[in-house]
Amino acid sequence: MPGINGFQATRVLSKDPETQKIPVIVVSTKNQETDRVWALRQGARDYIVKPVKPDELIHKINVALGN
Repeated sequence: MPGINGFQATRVLSKDPETQKIPVIVVSTKNQETDRVWALRQGARDYIVKPVKPDELIHKINVALGN
């Protein structure tokens, strides 16, 4: 994403009244606990490390949507 990283985008979305209810799930190659914690502090609902297992992603999306 030119000009903005995923953490910044998550923060912008979570602070804007028009987008703050959109659940953000960060999918990243970074597998450090500090990256996961930072993403959650920026407003992400969850954090998944690549490679993503399809079943895991579907489960996390359903949880984020309250299904």
